[in-house]
Amino acid sequence: MATTQTQSSLGGSLKLLAQGKVRDLYEVDDRTLLFVATDRISAYDVIMKNGIPEKGALLTLLSAHWFYILSTALPGLRTHYISLNLPDMVPIELYSQLQNRSMQVRRFHIFPIEAIVRGYITGSAWKEYQAHGTVHGIAVEQGLRESERFVQAMYTPSTKAPAGRNDENIHPDQAVQIVGERYAKRIENLALWLYRVATSYASKRGIIIADTKFEFGLDPTTDEIVLVDEVLTPDSSRFWPASRYKVGQAQESFDKQYLRDWLTRNALQGKKNVKMPEDVVQNTAGKYKEAFEMLVGKKWDER
Repeated sequence: MATTQTQSSLGGSLKLLAQGKVRDLYEVDDRTLLFVATDRISAYDVIMKNGIPEKGALLTLLSAHWFYILSTALPGLRTHYISLNLPDMVPIELYSQLQNRSMQVRRFHIFPIEAIVRGYITGSAWKEYQAHGTVHGIAVEQGLRESERFVQAMYTPSTKAPAGRNDENIHPDQAVQIVGERYAKRIENLALWLYRVATSYASKRGIIIADTKFEFGLDPTTDEIVLVDEVLTPDSSRFWPASRYKVGQAQESFDKQYLRDWLTRNALQGKKNVKMPEDVVQNTAGKYKEAFEMLVGKKWDER
């Protein structure tokens, strides 16, 4: 039976720099970090009390797959990804709990925004549109139905809030104020390009990427924008089965929308210390694995 690991421990072999909602960040050296993806899961910016078995490994392996796909499609793309290998200083007795859920990455200055790209109107964008006819303050065509595809994918950034606070949807002009004119348009263009490549790849495998968020860093030595963090996972994206897509309603999904829906039905959204029942845990795990298998082309147990 799969185990659930909501905390990481490196036995003091590496310095713990930070803990995010899912990942623990350790310092390898002044240019390298070790990302350890736990099985924690958050919804509405709150971490659940229990986790999803093997989720951290799935996010890590799927991100590594996408880094390969995207870098192949755009040879000039810079990413922070180095390797799934563990650093030499990690004790060998810890390998079994860290393998597959750990990724060595290059260390960069991180831009304090989330570069969200939306191809379909759903989630918070749908709520805003219903109320104001806009998405992130941007006027869009009238008469759209829930889950309908935009004529063109939209760049709709958000703030990157500190732990314990909620991200805020913002207009692209506000992103310019945060990251500066020198980088804002480059980030927007790169995010849109990555989304186009990803949606083309996923559509051939039966998945619609309704929206996703990218994060970027800066290499100050070359002034290049670098793709960082996780990429195109069920945690950072909305994945819909193309075979069951129907405009005008909420969609079945391969992501944590299932958990969000359960929280909403039980009036638990935004509340702390919520423990998911076993059926929600297992159904969420199943949806994540189904997405992995469709995108990677192999069974989870064959990884």
